[in-house]
Amino acid sequence: MAAVPEPQSALLPTEPNGVEVVAKFFRALSDPARLRLLEFLLHDEHTVTECVAHVGLSQGRVSTHLGCLSDCGYVQVRREGRFAYYKVTDPRVAELVLLARSLAADNAAALAACMRVDAASTNTGR
Repeated sequence: MAAVPEPQSALLPTEPNGVEVVAKFFRALSDPARLRLLEFLLHDEHTVTECVAHVGLSQGRVSTHLGCLSDCGYVQVRREGRFAYYKVTDPRVAELVLLARSLAADNAAALAACMRVDAASTNTGR
């Protein structure tokens, strides 16, 4: 288990808007379809068609989610002819996904009962 940092050491950025950037980092991962796509792209690159088949959404929705993940720096696209191939940009994303899965499993009951997060996303229009 990782050591917990000293209380006086800052975990979040101290520069202006630094915390907002970290919050945006997590908002980009807040959609279940984007998480499924990200996990699908962890080990190999895939076309949009393969991503559509994997997540079971329309091509337009998958393209929108891949665009979000690309704009936020999670995935990169390689174009070859009329095909676009997506893959995860940074291998640390795999560590993040595994850690998030583990933490969510350990806190499954609390997360299932949490009403504030659902209410917050509804109130912000996401």
